[in-house]
Amino acid sequence: MKLTLSDIQAAKKRIDPYINETPILTSSLLNGWLGHDIYFKCENFQKIGAFKARGGLNTVAWLIETGQKPERIVANSSGNHAQAVAYAGQQFGIPTTIFMPEYSSAVKIQATRSYGAEVVLSKTRDITDALVREAAKEEGTYWIPPFNHEQVICGQGTAAYEALSELDDIDAVFTPCGGGGLTSGSLVATKGLSPETKMFGVEPLNANDAAESLRMGTIQRLPGIPNTLADGAMTMAVGDITFEYLKQLDGFYEVAEEQIVYWTQWLTHLLKCRLEPTCAMPMGAVVEWLKTQVSKQRVLVIVSGGNMDQPTTQKIWKEDQLGQLPAIP
Repeated sequence: MKLTLSDIQAAKKRIDPYINETPILTSSLLNGWLGHDIYFKCENFQKIGAFKARGGLNTVAWLIETGQKPERIVANSSGNHAQAVAYAGQQFGIPTTIFMPEYSSAVKIQATRSYGAEVVLSKTRDITDALVREAAKEEGTYWIPPFNHEQVICGQGTAAYEALSELDDIDAVFTPCGGGGLTSGSLVATKGLSPETKMFGVEPLNANDAAESLRMGTIQRLPGIPNTLADGAMTMAVGDITFEYLKQLDGFYEVAEEQIVYWTQWLTHLLKCRLEPTCAMPMGAVVEWLKTQVSKQRVLVIVSGGNMDQPTTQKIWKEDQLGQLPAIP
């Protein structure tokens, strides 16, 4: 099934009663320094504090709409998807079990439990994935994967759909990429609403399985847990569904940890809101792309979430980066 704009629109209609229509922020200081207009769709103000609420809610609403309401929902995630599915289960009154690796953010584990889900922790992501596969075999149980599901993708695409319905003449859209659900959905929404707009995915250089997959032409898996502050993009491999959409992007960028730290500090300062390193990361790619442009550009960045625990916060602010003003080199 090839997803189209109508699929994104159907998802938007399903989830509208349950989500926040998040704000679009911009910074006159940043725009002046860079010489371009940058707009931020702030999903850190979304339910559960991340865009993932969209995909979780859409999938459950779609199951009910199509007469497939499960007796139990299971999911595997290291963070925001866990909260999203727990929240969706709570909204629709369906018991939910979430399988998470022990190294997941403590604040995300606690939040998942607070939405009423049973949380099962395991030592590694591979064990977590094996446990959810086994649980999904039980009768009446439905597994909602973090990204490799068409209705998850459609839900995630509603963020870009909202933003592009509000903003005119956007030249390029940038999204962080973990498993590729947000990037895939944003691609469908962007090309459906504005075919001439460029669409880019961005991931940490230290967790660059998607970039390697695109270079090799086949899905590549990371050999171990990546060392990156962008915990929302620590996925071991993209999915077979999302990979087909990633191939259609206008480009893909890898961003070093130093740039992730730099832009997390600066966006927190300029936008006056809390955001995760994962969603500050695309700004490293935006600057690289803007270096190649000869005219003023209008850029949309999807800010994916704002759930950051104290240890990560301390790492981000260990050294002050605000002495070096943003610029196009």
